[in-house]
Amino acid sequence: MRIILGMLTAGALAMMGAAWAAPPGVTEKDGAFIAPDGKPLYTFARDTTPGKSACNGPCATAWPPLAAAADAKADADWTIVTRDDGTKMWAYKGKPLYTFAKDTAGAAATGVSANWPLATK
Repeated sequence: MRIILGMLTAGALAMMGAAWAAPPGVTEKDGAFIAPDGKPLYTFARDTTPGKSACNGPCATAWPPLAAAADAKADADWTIVTRDDGTKMWAYKGKPLYTFAKDTAGAAATGVSANWPLATK
């Protein structure tokens, strides 16, 4: 009985870990996601259609999308969005993720607003 209980516990823990398997280099600090370059990650309030980015052109210059490699694979809550220009970006729970061009790696987020909240679990 102990063996079965142990196996069930290990399986449940493995499934919980898989649900948080972030893209390569993405970390978490104080509940917010951090991009591989050390900048905070944001979502965009105008991204109202899951899996679709509304930030293109000059918006994407100020708010660079979190790029996904062409061969990147979705994993649980982490999905891939194909942008209007054909490039790929990461999304968390259907919400595309962005950095802010004026942020500095390792520093506090400077772009937080009603339209650009920090990306969190």
